[in-house]
Amino acid sequence: MTVLQESPAAPAADTEAEILNLYRAHLSKGRATLAELFGSHMETASEGAWLTTSDGERFLNAGGYGVFIMGARHPIVMEEVERQLRTHPTATRILLEPTVARAAEALVSVLPAGLDRVHFALSGAEAVETGLKLARANGFKRTISMRGGYHGKTLGALSATAKDVYQAPFRPLVPDFQHLPFGDADALEAELRAHPGEVCVILEPVQGEGGVVIPPKGYLKRVEELVREYDGFLILDEVQSGFGRLGEWWGADIEGVVPDVLLTGKALGGGVMPVSAAVATRKAFRPFDKDPYVHTATFSGQPVLMAAVQGAIRAVKEERLVTRAMDLGARLLPRIAEVAHRNIPELVVDVRGRGLLIGVELVEAGLAGELLIELFNHGVVANHSMNGSSVVRFTPPAVLDDTDVDFLVNSFDLATRDLIKGAATMPEGGN
Repeated sequence: MTVLQESPAAPAADTEAEILNLYRAHLSKGRATLAELFGSHMETASEGAWLTTSDGERFLNAGGYGVFIMGARHPIVMEEVERQLRTHPTATRILLEPTVARAAEALVSVLPAGLDRVHFALSGAEAVETGLKLARANGFKRTISMRGGYHGKTLGALSATAKDVYQAPFRPLVPDFQHLPFGDADALEAELRAHPGEVCVILEPVQGEGGVVIPPKGYLKRVEELVREYDGFLILDEVQSGFGRLGEWWGADIEGVVPDVLLTGKALGGGVMPVSAAVATRKAFRPFDKDPYVHTATFSGQPVLMAAVQGAIRAVKEERLVTRAMDLGARLLPRIAEVAHRNIPELVVDVRGRGLLIGVELVEAGLAGELLIELFNHGVVANHSMNGSSVVRFTPPAVLDDTDVDFLVNSFDLATRDLIKGAATMPEGGN
């Protein structure tokens, strides 16, 4: 007699309440509280510009902190990653391995000429640490970063991130870091002149977490000229601004700047894998060339990550996403500005942006938080700015179609109308 075995029961679906409790028990009570402010929704799927929650609701993803320039699960990236998963996802790091070499070749092909040595990592902060270590290894013991800049929260990166609330619990930090006003070339020149041959300068072409702060025209080029004049070392942090986000491959391209080290991440993994990189000139990279073990990481350049990099670069090239980011930004920015100044003229300070990095600055941080919630209530995910808490930041993907653009603008219109209603009913002096 044949005995039929019962199929194993399907695992019970996760519920929002269960996951919220697990956050509190094992992850972060603060993150759990933040999730409750957004209705305890649980994201379970994503495709293109849209994400889906466990209850079937769909949201346009104009957030993601700059990761999704090509949207979620882009088919070219997925194809490369899935192929690598089926063959050789993780390498020994002892033998030659082709995907890391091809990924480096592909990345260098889209960077400013002269940047041709690559160190791959996972997070943006790791890329920052690589750049700072290269500066130290080349003899530059003093570091200047800019107020409002954001470079990460590992110890070296945090020393460059000029935000007291993040730094205070961890002091003393790495010594010999100084913070200057972003956009003030004269202040930078004074410090470089006082310490010739000693200074590493690290800055972003546009400060994303600072609240989409765009420097004066010509500032980046002047920074490069000053660093060269006073024999310094220049690091451009393009972890958020790079890879097409500004409507150029890199913020460096806007003014023809070639740093000693350029940092990239976020979108580099195609919205599928966590990948970052520090790309340096041959001269700057020389200390790492001398000793292959002086700066290493177990998962640096692993094949499945490198497949994502190759897929991401292919996708941007083949679908002309850099040009699309420029064109979409040129359409979105004036429409968002018009809505903001029409609906909330007394609450908005400024609307600014470049490419698909757009910021709406409110008169106070609490209003920015309220606007994020109202946007979510109308189907849009956006972000706050960690170093510019009164700024709501939009970083939508370059794969938006006309319907998506209209949805984003209409949702912003509805959200700002609801915001002004809430502000009108708020007790005087209330938060």
